Amino acid sequence: MYNEHFGLKEQPFGLTPNTAFFLSAQGHREALNMLQVALATGEGFVKIVGEVGTGKTLLCRQLLAILGENYYTAYIPNPQLSPGALYRAVAEELGVKSKSRDGVTEFQAAINRRLIELVAGGQQVVLVIDEAQAMSEKTLEALRLISNLETETRKLIHIVLFGQPELDRLLDQNNLRQLRQRISFSCRLPALNRETTRDYINHRLSTAGYNGAQLFSDRALSTVHRVSAGVPRLVNIVCHKAMLSAYGKGARLVDIGHIALAVKDTEGLEMKSWYRGPLAQQLLLTLLMALLVGSLWYGGGTHELG
Repeated sequence: MYNEHFGLKEQPFGLTPNTAFFLSAQGHREALNMLQVALATGEGFVKIVGEVGTGKTLLCRQLLAILGENYYTAYIPNPQLSPGALYRAVAEELGVKSKSRDGVTEFQAAINRRLIELVAGGQQVVLVIDEAQAMSEKTLEALRLISNLETETRKLIHIVLFGQPELDRLLDQNNLRQLRQRISFSCRLPALNRETTRDYINHRLSTAGYNGAQLFSDRALSTVHRVSAGVPRLVNIVCHKAMLSAYGKGARLVDIGHIALAVKDTEGLEMKSWYRGPLAQQLLLTLLMALLVGSLWYGGGTHELG
């Protein structure tokens, strides 16, 4: 709706993970580097944990996009599956043909044969599981059994888990200690800091085709970071709604007033209690000026009496 108004080629703050908008911010860059090192050294399990909206799925897709041709990747976005359904999903991702009557034993054997075939062809097999905190204990144990597949010299499959902090609490259970001990690399995605939030917003605008003057005022950028706590998904929501507000008013600059309207329209977010828009700001400025003048007058009067 506002693309033409702001000179954009596409929407900059969509919620669908799009690797074209991936920003190599420090926390995400470190996680991506760690993933590449872990896979290159042939580690079995790798774990990435982050709060809701911190960009796990986008990082996951960025990893899949940059792995070279010597990697064969399998991706399961929704692992809320029974052990049998997990084996079927992994088999399908690996290109294994199955029959409707196949059970766990048949899938295990077929997956093992396919992995040996892929590794013999010079490929490293990587299984990436998103939203891993949704897995049951039995399904996680089934996943561990898949990771057992190996030759005398190397692992046949490497497994990367992306999940919310609930995944850590799930893996802390005593009956999952065997799987927990196999996680050789792990990383926690941080929220964006103030400077990185600014870079994130400008990067997405630039990627969407914006090349004009500063679109978000400095106050607007600072406020976005404060109300979103640096969570990328919330940054996207607030910025999108603020641009809609600016567009509706015919403004070319997104300012703090537009951010306030966006926050008001977003459940779970709020501005500071002292902020109520331009009128409150004007009243606050008037009060400060009155206090300053009063202070100077009182100081001058005291000097004369002395």
